[in-house]
Amino acid sequence: MSTNEGGAPVDWLAPDQERDWRAYLRMVTAVQVRTARDLAVLGLSEPDYEVLSTLSERPDGTSTLRAQAAKMGWSRSRLSRHASRMEARALISRAPDPADGRGCLLVLTPTGWDTLREAAPSHAASVRRHFVDRLTPDELAALGRIARKLADDR
Repeated sequence: MSTNEGGAPVDWLAPDQERDWRAYLRMVTAVQVRTARDLAVLGLSEPDYEVLSTLSERPDGTSTLRAQAAKMGWSRSRLSRHASRMEARALISRAPDPADGRGCLLVLTPTGWDTLREAAPSHAASVRRHFVDRLTPDELAALGRIARKLADDR
């Protein structure tokens, strides 16, 4: 262990830990870049698809901006800006939130539903091609367990 400029101890990563950390970062980037490229062919960005798909999980395709931002791990201002761009393309609309005078509801429009229905099969094929089919069933199961463990906010 060494110290940083302030004199505090630094527990540096061991070479194998550094190698695995960087491999993880490269993996995430590679899969995201490849699936984003496939979505772009459909005229959607990854954030567009995330908003559409998570709204579609709601029975009425409606969520508060606050709940949607929390589900996506975004700030409300980031989602609000992105929602404005999607609203301009008629993928979603906004409505006043009757439960919160300062909030709003994000609503999947018919165009948004149609866009998602058209994009979903291609996106699923992209995820299979760039992720699922490149792993054995055991590797995929192990990666899923690891991902859930790391995503758990303890």
